[in-house]
Amino acid sequence: MTKDFYVFRHGQSTYNLAGRTQGQTNDSVLTPLGEEQALSIGQKLQDKGVELIATSPLQRAVQTATLANQSLKVPLVTDNDFIEVNVGVVEGMHYTEILNRYREIFEKLHSPHEGEGFDVCYPQGETQRQVRQRIWAGLNRWANDNKYKTIAISSHGIAITQIMGALNTPSQDVKNGAILHLRKDNDQWQIIEMI
Repeated sequence: MTKDFYVFRHGQSTYNLAGRTQGQTNDSVLTPLGEEQALSIGQKLQDKGVELIATSPLQRAVQTATLANQSLKVPLVTDNDFIEVNVGVVEGMHYTEILNRYREIFEKLHSPHEGEGFDVCYPQGETQRQVRQRIWAGLNRWANDNKYKTIAISSHGIAITQIMGALNTPSQDVKNGAILHLRKDNDQWQIIEMI
């Protein structure tokens, strides 16, 4: 059976605009531009046959899913497997402060060499390996659910980069509002396109 997934990054948030790292903080909400991006996601997915939206429980993702759903009008459920990476002690910090206090960890996590920072995390945080395992657990659970053939997922940039990495696709800067079209055909996962 073929299943299609449209995994999208939430619209621009207040922390994105301020240059602060968000992690699992829940007080970062969409900016007016972020709201426009969320509405645009719904319009882009309107003819894709989406039957359900599963969303990260964080406010910025739920807001994005809700606004996108104005075009889709499908059931919306929260799913903790698609939450953003836990960045531990650096949550809410400006990127310049992170570089001053945790430069070595930051550089490993943002290394252009796939896998170099895979098992590294900020104190009290989560590694990329843990994030990847969690996201794939969620994707496989939905892939095995026979009720839906086409599912949209409102998530975060790290979710999309970890999906791409697992499928040996070079990671890229995932913009707010980007949509990754992913397909599972029998047991094979493949990336169709970035919308």
